[in-house]
Amino acid sequence: MESKVNTKEVNNQPETENGKAAVLGLQHLLAMYAGAVAVPLLIGTGLNFNSEQMTYLISIDIFMCGIATLLQLTVNRFFGIGLPVVLGCAIQAVAPLIMIGSDKGVGAIYGSIIASGIFVVLVSGIFSKIKKLFPPLVTGTVITVIGLTLIPVAVEKMGGGLATATNFGDGTNLLLAFVTIGLIIVVQVWGRGFFKSIAVLVGLIGGTVLAAVLGQVNLTPVGEATWFHFPQPFYFGKPTFDISSIVLMIIISIVSMVESTGVYFALGDITGKQIGEKELKKGYRAEGLAVILGGIFNTFPYTGFSQNVGLVQLSGIKTRRPIYYSAFFLIALGLLPKVGAVAQIIPEPVLGGGMLVMFGMVAVQGMRMLSKVDYNNDKNLLIIAISIGFGLGFNMLPTLFQQMPETVRMFTGNGIVMSSLTAIILNVLFNGLKNEDRTEPL
Repeated sequence: MESKVNTKEVNNQPETENGKAAVLGLQHLLAMYAGAVAVPLLIGTGLNFNSEQMTYLISIDIFMCGIATLLQLTVNRFFGIGLPVVLGCAIQAVAPLIMIGSDKGVGAIYGSIIASGIFVVLVSGIFSKIKKLFPPLVTGTVITVIGLTLIPVAVEKMGGGLATATNFGDGTNLLLAFVTIGLIIVVQVWGRGFFKSIAVLVGLIGGTVLAAVLGQVNLTPVGEATWFHFPQPFYFGKPTFDISSIVLMIIISIVSMVESTGVYFALGDITGKQIGEKELKKGYRAEGLAVILGGIFNTFPYTGFSQNVGLVQLSGIKTRRPIYYSAFFLIALGLLPKVGAVAQIIPEPVLGGGMLVMFGMVAVQGMRMLSKVDYNNDKNLLIIAISIGFGLGFNMLPTLFQQMPETVRMFTGNGIVMSSLTAIILNVLFNGLKNEDRTEPL
C-alpha cells in the first residue's frame, strides 16, 4: 500500500529523485493541458469574451487547476483523498454555463458555481456512503466507457483538430500523429528504467520537434502572451445568485462527483490503496473547496481528470510526488502566461497521438477491473453489455433525447453519466448491495 506523501517529504527526496519526479510531473501537465484549457476557451468563445478576458480566463484556469490538485493531494482530517489525481475543469459544465451566462449574465455563472461548491462540501459525507454502489462490476464498466468515449477525441486531434477543417487527415497530420505513437511504443517496449516511464513525454517532444522541422509549429501564442498575471477575485464582477442557475450547477456537480468516484476507484485499483467512505468524503470535500475557489477567482468547476489515470498506469509511477510537481508547474504557468503558452505550441496531431495511447490505457484499466467480475453470472454480462451500450451509444448520438426536457438531456447527453447510472441501478436490482473487494491483486 502506498505510504502517505506530503510536501515536506517531497522536498527531502534526493535531488535525482526530485528531478525525475519533476519530469514526470511535466508529463502529467502536458497530458491534461489541452483538456484544461478547452473549457475556458469554449465558454469564453461562447460568451464572446474579448482577447484580454480570454487571457485572464485561461491563465486563472491553469493556476486554479494547480491549487485544486494540491487540495486533493494534501491529506488532512478534513479534505484530500491522497491519490495521484490531477484536477481540471469539468467539460460537462461548458454548455450549462454558456446558457447561464447568456440568459442571466456572467455574475450568475460564478454565483451558481460558488453555491454548487458549497453543496458538494455539505453533502460529501452522505455521498461517500454509497461505496457499495461501486463494486468492480460498476467501476470497471464506467472506467472502460470513459476510455472508449475519449478515444474519438484523440482520433479527431490526430487528423488536425476539427473533422470539418480542409486539411483534416492530410499526410502531414497523420505522419506527426503516427510518429508520436511510434515513439511512445518504442520507448515503452524497449526503454529501461526512468526513460521508459516518460514514454508519453518523449513521444510528445519528438513529435513536436518533427513538426517544427516540417514548419507546423506556431509560436504566435508565446509572442502574444504577457509575462506575468496575478489572480484577481471577482475579476468579472460580483456574483449573483439565481435559483434556477444554482439548481442547474448542483446537477452538474453531482455528475462530476459520479465521474470523480470512478477516477478515485481506478487510481485506488492501480496504486493498491483501499478507497472507503473516509477517503471519498475527503476527496469530495477537496473538490467542493476547489469549486468554491473557482467561483471566487472566476474560473470553473473542477473534477478528477481521467486522462491522467492512463498516464499513471502507463508510467508505472504510482506515488503522488510527480503530481505535486505537476501542481506547482500549473500554478507557475498560471502566473506566467508567456511560459504557459509554450505548451500550446504542441500541434494537434501530436497531442492526438499521445492522447490515443493514454485514453486506450484508461479503457484497458477498466477491463482489468472487470476481470474480477463473475462472468458465469449472466446478469453481470447483461449489466456490462447494456451499460457500455448506453454509454457509447448515447455519447455518440445525444440528439436521441432532443425532445426531452433540458434537465433530462443534461444526463442523457453524457455517455459516461448514463453508463454510471445504468450500471449502478442494474447492479442493485440484480445483485443487491454486495461489494466485492476491489484491491485484490490482478
